[in-house]
Amino acid sequence: MGLFDEVVSMAASAAGGQESQHATALSAVINYVNSPQVGGIAGLQKMFHEGGLGGVFNSWVGGGQNMPISADQLQSVLHSGALQEVAQRAGLNPDQLTGMMSSILPHLVDKLSPNGQLPDASALQFMLKGLAAGQAG
Repeated sequence: MGLFDEVVSMAASAAGGQESQHATALSAVINYVNSPQVGGIAGLQKMFHEGGLGGVFNSWVGGGQNMPISADQLQSVLHSGALQEVAQRAGLNPDQLTGMMSSILPHLVDKLSPNGQLPDASALQFMLKGLAAGQAG
């Protein structure tokens, strides 16, 4: 099972949803994280720390249990302009996307940091290209 399939499967089972819907959401999440307004995983981490949810984000990177996050908590830290833009391109409303992100982000960040550390930018790009390849196949 590829990284994309694994993240989608984990997120779908955690949310009790359909994998095809979560595949669309995962694509939107990747687009959101890579948007210029967010600046990749490091930018996302900074947003969480500045929004008072650094401990939640750190639990996803570390080797222990991933702390859950609610859609409301996400909305308090995410860049709303980027969120609206990505949601619109995915055919979702921002609330739908934020709800899906609450189940996807913990798994995505966890899988992108298997050694308890965020990958450097080049390794992250390689991983995200692997996710994109998983979407196509």
